[in-house]
Amino acid sequence: MGGKAEDNASSVVLVGVFDVAPAGVAVTSGPDHRLVYVNDAYRAIFGERTLGVPFREAFGDLLQRGYFYQLDRVYTTGESLSLREMPFQLGDGVRERYASISISKVPLSDGVQGILMVVAEVTSNVDSARMIDESIAVSRHRFLQRYQSLLQIETDVVWVMDPAGQAIEPSPGWQRMTGQSWDEFRNDGWLQAVHPDDRDGIRRLWDTVRRTRDYFDSAYRLRMADGTYRHVRTRGAPVIDCGELIEWVGTCSDVEQEWQQERRTRLLDQAAAATANMADLDEVLTMLTSVIVPKVVDGCGIYLVPDYEGRPPSPLVVERIVSIVREDLPRAPEPGTVVLDGRGCAFAQAVRTRRPVRRVFPAGDPPPGMAPPGAEEWFAASGANSVAMVPVIVDDSVAAVLEAVICGDREPIGQADVELLNQLIEHAHAHLSNAMRFQRTQRVALALQHSLLPDPPQVPGLEITVRYRPGTTAAEIGGDWYDCFLLPGGAAILTIGDVAGHELAAAVTMSQIRNMLRGLAMDRDEPPGDILRRLNVATESLSGEVTATCVLARLESSAHGDWRLTYSVAGHPPPLLVTREGAARYLEGAVEPPLGIASDQPRASAVASLPPDSTLLLYTDGLIKHPGEHLDHGLTRLLGNVAPLAREPLDVLCDQLLAQMNTTRKDDIAMIALRQPDSLMRPAT
Repeated sequence: MGGKAEDNASSVVLVGVFDVAPAGVAVTSGPDHRLVYVNDAYRAIFGERTLGVPFREAFGDLLQRGYFYQLDRVYTTGESLSLREMPFQLGDGVRERYASISISKVPLSDGVQGILMVVAEVTSNVDSARMIDESIAVSRHRFLQRYQSLLQIETDVVWVMDPAGQAIEPSPGWQRMTGQSWDEFRNDGWLQAVHPDDRDGIRRLWDTVRRTRDYFDSAYRLRMADGTYRHVRTRGAPVIDCGELIEWVGTCSDVEQEWQQERRTRLLDQAAAATANMADLDEVLTMLTSVIVPKVVDGCGIYLVPDYEGRPPSPLVVERIVSIVREDLPRAPEPGTVVLDGRGCAFAQAVRTRRPVRRVFPAGDPPPGMAPPGAEEWFAASGANSVAMVPVIVDDSVAAVLEAVICGDREPIGQADVELLNQLIEHAHAHLSNAMRFQRTQRVALALQHSLLPDPPQVPGLEITVRYRPGTTAAEIGGDWYDCFLLPGGAAILTIGDVAGHELAAAVTMSQIRNMLRGLAMDRDEPPGDILRRLNVATESLSGEVTATCVLARLESSAHGDWRLTYSVAGHPPPLLVTREGAARYLEGAVEPPLGIASDQPRASAVASLPPDSTLLLYTDGLIKHPGEHLDHGLTRLLGNVAPLAREPLDVLCDQLLAQMNTTRKDDIAMIALRQPDSLMRPAT
């Protein structure tokens, strides 16, 4: 085969098409004519020559020095030169010999210029030199055409096809790469080595470039000699002479490593973008799954693993939170609780060892323990041929397990796929860790908050209903609270409020304010405004700056059975009163600044009568607030929503108001609704 210089081979490796040429071929680079390529025929004429050095140095034993100046001439003028029956003699003592030489200037890669020499020795029969020289001229013409078409193509495989795209010359490089013999490769047999899923696309692309005479450039999967598939890049160019398409020449190179790296980088970027700004663990894992399917695997399930100490329990109870599969496959298993027996179970093994478990099996016939309960039918119906159970380890705990499946006749999950899945999980670790911390904080805060949100007391003559719904933001717990209790004299106290902030700190502050308010209300028989004034002073004892809103209301019945409401509002949305006929209005008296502002300033109280069969609603701003909308619009909307519900039972009224909330709500919602029980309404007709 032809020789190649280490430093400049990249610019001339494409002339490997000349390796088996019958004439001697040599290529030099640059004005000093560094010898960068010779083929076997050239070496047979002149012997071994050192590549990478100037031509004068490589041929220091050539007695006729004038040839060096001919190279300079062609390089300077760009005009080709033909030397017929030229004598030459090497300093080895061998007699003088003759050769016919064609010298042409050619462009190399990256703008470098070089010299192409085609040589035929005519010593044995000088009389036949003319015939040979004509052959050289034809060869040189074809060599130059091929060379121009192969510019900027670098590979280990060179191929030649006719105008119809049929292989017409053997390609030793192709045979080494694919294992195809010449009989298997010739004509369109080469297509049989292309991956079945890529074959039609490559055939269509060839049809297009043959019609347009455009360059062919495509990456696809090719079966290697060992039976595996790897990504290769094939580039081809038309050889056109006098406007006629003579043939196609091209190259093929293995780009599997580059393709995998580009794919890995692309998927990692997509995973990071998909999981950004997600704080809920379920959401982070769901978005991660949407990146994996179908780009990496055909189906993916996420199972949340409960907290445990030491060895995982047996049986292991997990929660399938999401299953995503390729569109053309059977419907994915439903989310739900899954009970796993630890014996022979790949899932339990992944949790126990904290390492991925990969299994390959006949399509649609997984062995026992491969498919988690509830997914066995899907494994069979989809023709699953392999599965990987990848533990999701967050802050040194197995938070979840990712179940990845390949189906049908696709190549089963390989170790590279498992490593990519691990990298995707690791790449999202920061988001997963934040989500885990939030989940733990949420559990504590929700437990605290629910413990501080009591059931309403039994108040003779009143029906009281309460609701609390946490928000959906990254800190899915806030400082909303409500309280209901009876004073020693029989009056009922209703209060609702909201501490600024989120997460556990807000819940703790909320509990402190709520407890102080209850104590202050029980301490003295005074109007709600005076109680809120003292509460405002007391908040100064809390650590940090505290801002909170609140409505404090006192309900008392008269001897005639009427109910009187005395209330004060500290920066909170006003109470809503709805009559039996659906007339709704806000109680807008005694509106004062929020708690934490203007300490120890007097606060007003207002009085309102509750008409028979009316409904009083206290609520936090989560019920009326929409993203990007002024709060007044939310107050107007609530009036319209509550009026048709005036005769509905209190439970129905509260649930309907919550159901009408925009799904993009981000804040908590707390509600207290009250009505006289002896005048319960039937639904309006």
